Amino acid sequence: MSLNSIDLICLSHLRWGFVFQRPQHLMGRFAKTQRVFFLEEPLFEPTEPYLKAVRCPDTGVHVITPVLRSLESPKENAAQMRRSVSTLIQMHGIENFVLWYYTPMARQFSSGLKPAAIVYDCMDELSAFAGAPPELRNHELALFQEADLVFTGGASLYRSKRTQHPSVHLFPSSVDVPHFSRARTRQQDPEDQAHIPFPRLGYAGVIDERMDIDLLRNLAAARPDWHFVLLGPVVKIDPRSLPKSENIHYLGLKSYSDLPAYLSGWQIGMLPFALNESTRFISPTKTPEYLAAGLRVISTPIQDVVSPYGEFGLVDIARNASEFIRVAERSIKSPPTRDLLHRIDNFLSHSSWDKTWSAMNQLIREVVDTKCATRIGTPDVAQATAEGMAHV
Repeated sequence: MSLNSIDLICLSHLRWGFVFQRPQHLMGRFAKTQRVFFLEEPLFEPTEPYLKAVRCPDTGVHVITPVLRSLESPKENAAQMRRSVSTLIQMHGIENFVLWYYTPMARQFSSGLKPAAIVYDCMDELSAFAGAPPELRNHELALFQEADLVFTGGASLYRSKRTQHPSVHLFPSSVDVPHFSRARTRQQDPEDQAHIPFPRLGYAGVIDERMDIDLLRNLAAARPDWHFVLLGPVVKIDPRSLPKSENIHYLGLKSYSDLPAYLSGWQIGMLPFALNESTRFISPTKTPEYLAAGLRVISTPIQDVVSPYGEFGLVDIARNASEFIRVAERSIKSPPTRDLLHRIDNFLSHSSWDKTWSAMNQLIREVVDTKCATRIGTPDVAQATAEGMAHV
């Protein structure tokens, strides 16, 4: 059976229109060879359940958003989601498919499906995030029993999960180098950034409990002549808790296509993460994106940034505000050298999303082929195949 003839149903806790990251990169590449249905978490409205379906014009991915009746119990919500998946399968004539999980919680409504293969792409330790359901760990343990393949989004996460499943594979954050390398040539400043003075230190990503708010506050207070630009949505924390200052600029969520223009106007890309349970296993996608953009990069000592980026001298590590300021002062005066950019490019040449997708695709193909051969080799299937051939 050709993998190209098998659909892919992706069950995600992240919305397609949210920050463009790992799910969008991978699903967009799968959609070049097969139908991909990206099932988001539901919206709730006082109406009869239905499916919102939009085909992404850039990738061809079918983005499916279930709309459920509001104020139902968790059990009834799961039943409604189960019916939504059945409707999706019937509407699109889905027969053979790979089931791809980003959240183990989706087991509540998908555990009865019969896919050709089950993939769990574990991009974060979701149980450590703020507001994580207490039953998430149990669902993940069950998913480890059901999945054919487990992918992890970083080395520390791989070390944590590799003993829990017989086929765990490390696929750390990749990068679209041609896209972000546009920032190495000065772009026209976007309108909402053009008025911000230099030097600029920027952050692009979700602003949530993983960010070290006190570090940002202390940096801005210590260096009022530096300007801190933050791109991305504020989620799971009160926006009123964020530091406010004339040299801190919250510009909101930006489209993926516009990011190089913003990054080209920065001197430093920041990874100002707090050191807590929610950041213990993260492997920030923005690390290689900043590097591809030709930026100096400064990070707090996040494990998957220290190794390999810090150890290879591609990213500076700062443990506190005073270290951050000392490193930043040097970096602002010394843009990346040609030698550093050459070393960065050599490193990133092994980290493309195309290569990541290709390796994942090969693993899935092997699983599907093996399971198909096993089914054909069973007595019932062999007999049915022989009887079918006799009528040809």
